[in-house]
Amino acid sequence: MTDYRAVLVFDGDCPFCSAAASALRRVRGVGAVPWDDAAAQSFLEAQFDETPFALVLAEREEERVYVGRDAARELCERAGVPTLVGDIVGDNYESIADAIRTVTGVDGDPDPYHGVHSMAEDARDRFDSLSANARSMSHVIRTD
Repeated sequence: MTDYRAVLVFDGDCPFCSAAASALRRVRGVGAVPWDDAAAQSFLEAQFDETPFALVLAEREEERVYVGRDAARELCERAGVPTLVGDIVGDNYESIADAIRTVTGVDGDPDPYHGVHSMAEDARDRFDSLSANARSMSHVIRTD
């Protein structure tokens, strides 16, 4: 088992998502796993009864799951980004994602999932597997 107390599920094909995830590399105890990883899919299915294509931050100790714009805000806060910037990113989550996807040519739009949720019991049971598949934030930057 890893020491990750929180895991970010992100679109590993999106340069913006990868860059945003890498902002957390200085935050100890937070790992990242691409959305299409089997453990991520299992965790999302257990949490939401489906696998929404969205930015998700799962926090083990708080037993919370931050999704969409709320995950973006929480990521900014944990990375020490000024509140104004975090609010702008959170408030404009969909339009930023859309613009980046258009510029980079990445297909797919995030599903409209947002909010802070209590971690479902089945999702808690799958967190260790999710954490075991996560990597340090310093390894999520795309190089291709």
